Amino acid sequence: MDIRVFTEPQQGASYATLLAVARRSEELGFSAFFRSDHYLAMGDGDGLPGPSDAWTTLAGLARDTSTIRLGTLVSSATFRQPGPLAIAVANVDEMSDGRVEFGLGAGWFDDEHTGYGIPFPPLGERFDRLAEQLEIITGLWRTPVGETFSFAGAHYRVADSPALPKPVQPGGPPVVIGGFGPRRTPALAARFAAEFNAPFADPDTTEAINAVVSTACTDVGRDPSTLLRSVAQVVCCGVDEAEIARRAAAIGRDVDELRSNGLAGTPSELVARIERFAAVGIERVYLQVLDLDDLDHLDLVAAEVAAEVGGLVR
Repeated sequence: MDIRVFTEPQQGASYATLLAVARRSEELGFSAFFRSDHYLAMGDGDGLPGPSDAWTTLAGLARDTSTIRLGTLVSSATFRQPGPLAIAVANVDEMSDGRVEFGLGAGWFDDEHTGYGIPFPPLGERFDRLAEQLEIITGLWRTPVGETFSFAGAHYRVADSPALPKPVQPGGPPVVIGGFGPRRTPALAARFAAEFNAPFADPDTTEAINAVVSTACTDVGRDPSTLLRSVAQVVCCGVDEAEIARRAAAIGRDVDELRSNGLAGTPSELVARIERFAAVGIERVYLQVLDLDDLDHLDLVAAEVAAEVGGLVR
């Protein structure tokens, strides 16, 4: 089971904090450091020092780390135009020597759009735009050098683009698509994704949505086994009940709720929960780390959870 670290910087994190977590994750052997792509804090808290742009910080991390893979879970198609986004991601891929992965979604958080002047179309249009962005971005990356790329959609038009720069990774960074939409999300994953992510769900729900995704793959003539399956789960681990309770309190969550809805408890409890996900076909787990100042938490999870499930890169 591949184990990765996933952060939510909009809740309050400087670049220095993100770098400290990314470097510790790399040192410990986690395979990837991912971040969300949001512009507004959620729930309680002021979000200080304020949001950071996902691809700006990933560019910095590309130069300030050396081996760990980097990506978004997930960028919102409402935030950026597809051509400049394709350029930015390709640039970060080159800066990291091919360590980038690219999560993209339709967007969902209305308040961050109104808070920063970003248009927020209705859901159907957001999915239409997402589909067109995936066509354009992957098309630009895969167009052979010396040829041009054109696309005419309802929302975006690209005419005779030189389709540069090219990412380091052939064909472009792996695309990650996730969610629980019953129709359009599985169809987009089947067409464009290297990985499908089921976020914050129990194993039974995860198994059910992955069955739908597998059917979508078959419908377009794709072998479902070629689409990697992953989950994202909040993590709260402690060697005893007191440490578990302390870490839950630090992120404003209830221990019993976390045990029901995430990866919470002692290391052995987390290992058992991960094994339950493995039993329904999950190959990768993103650990949502919410207290970014608690690096000892990462140490514990690496040594007594990730190592136990074969989830570290050495």
